Formats: sequence, structure tokens, C-alpha cells
Amino acid sequence: MNRVDHAAIKASDSDVRRPDGGPTADPRIKVKTRGVSVFYGDKQALFGVDLDIDEKSVTALIGPSGCGKSTYLRCINRMNDTIEGCRIEGSIEIDGEDIHDRSIDPVLLRARVGMVFQKPNPFPKSIFDNVAYGARIHGLASSRKELEEIVQSSLEKAGLWGEVKDRLGQPGTSLSGGQQQRLVIARAIAVRPDVILMDEPCSALDPIATAKIEELIDELRFNYCIVIVTHSMAQAARVSQKTAFFHLGKLVETGPTELIFTNPRESRTQDYITGRFG
Repeated sequence: MNRVDHAAIKASDSDVRRPDGGPTADPRIKVKTRGVSVFYGDKQALFGVDLDIDEKSVTALIGPSGCGKSTYLRCINRMNDTIEGCRIEGSIEIDGEDIHDRSIDPVLLRARVGMVFQKPNPFPKSIFDNVAYGARIHGLASSRKELEEIVQSSLEKAGLWGEVKDRLGQPGTSLSGGQQQRLVIARAIAVRPDVILMDEPCSALDPIATAKIEELIDELRFNYCIVIVTHSMAQAARVSQKTAFFHLGKLVETGPTELIFTNPRESRTQDYITGRFG
């Protein structure tokens, strides 16, 4: 278990937590979940999760393996819909809109809510076509020039343009692991998402590549709502403004990262972040 470098903790000055630890009334809420429970057949994986996720900030989901973090993450873009026997109860809203409303197209929702997985997964296409793919299928560019502008802008935002601008025709799989992960982030950005979900995006990367991804996350949070699942307490402390601790499928505690790591309300949270279990 990584120990927390408290000097690395960064929390927004506007972050507040009610004395009882419950969510605060905040007009910046991007994603609101209430009573979210998830069942895989007869097995219940999540139990009545109530969580507010702020816009233009990073929320870290922490907890032991199998505690429901990734299951919760996949609820936000309805990826659990693709799992046979999976059933979801409760409500999930993005900008006040119920994502399970019959009028919502899951394909369009997943463009609006991008996903970055644990292992980089570039398409077997060129660097250019990896980034252009979503823009093409969603009709975001009316000309080749517009498409090129989207690709360049997305790669710039992902901190990758300077490294690949002279080899856009090469396969995305020819890049290093860290570059591939930034390419995947550029691909997500290209379709102009509101939310970016990251499921342990650095676990397969070396420390140098991890540092670059963390720097990128810190830059992207000014324009996107980001939710990251991580097993690294130090990473959660470095990149997030808000942290939610899950245990055995339940949301134990949530609040500003600084408070969660320095003054948690729940003994289970304290035990986990200090390495007593997990």
C-alpha cells in the first residue's frame, strides 16, 4: 500500500463538506447518483450509492479490489448495459438529465462520457485515424480541414502533438505505453465529451509515463469533469479535489481530498488510507 504524501494533496478552496459528511448543495454538480445498486445475476455489487460529482474537477474513487469502484464508474456511461445479467437500480443524472431515460441513445451517451481503460487500447489504425475516428462517425467535421484541426487540437490537449506531429500516418500501436494512453485520451477528447472516466489509467505504466498522465489530468480538469479509479493513495492525493472511499460495495465516505486523507470521519477510511487493510 502506498503511503500518502500529504504535501502532494491539492484541494479546491471552494470544496466544503457538511458536518455529517453528506453532499452539499452545489450548482457545479455534473453527475448526480442516488440509490444506485448494481446486481450481477443474484450477486449484489453496489448498495445504494449516493454521490455527487463536480464539474471541472477530478473525483478519485478509492478502495480495495472488488469493492465496486469500477462497477460504479461503468454505471455513468451505461457500459454495464453490455454485461448479460447485470441490473441497475436507482437514478443517475448528468446535468440533471436521467441517463436511463428512453430518449437517451447509449452510443451518444458514451461519446459524451469518454472512457480510458487500465490498459491502453488504441485502434489498429494510424495515429491520425485513432483520433479522427469518433469525430468522423459522429459527424463533427464537415471537411478534411476541420477534421485535421480536431485531431491537432485533441493531440495538443493530450500533450502528445509535439511527439507525433511528424508521424501521424504511423500505427497508434507503434507508440510507447504512456504515449498510447495519451492517444486514447486524445481520442476521447476529440468527440467533445462532458465527462472523462478513467479506470486505473496508470497501473500499466512506468513512473515517468505515470507522471505525464497525472500532469495531463491536472490540466484537463479545468475543462472536463474527470472521475478516476485508482489503487494508489498517493495518486489520488496528487490529482483529485474530491475523493470517495468504497468498501464491500458501499460508499463509506466522500469529501474534499484533503479532509479524506487528513481527517476522515470513518474508521474504515482511516484504516484503508494508512494501509491497515486493502
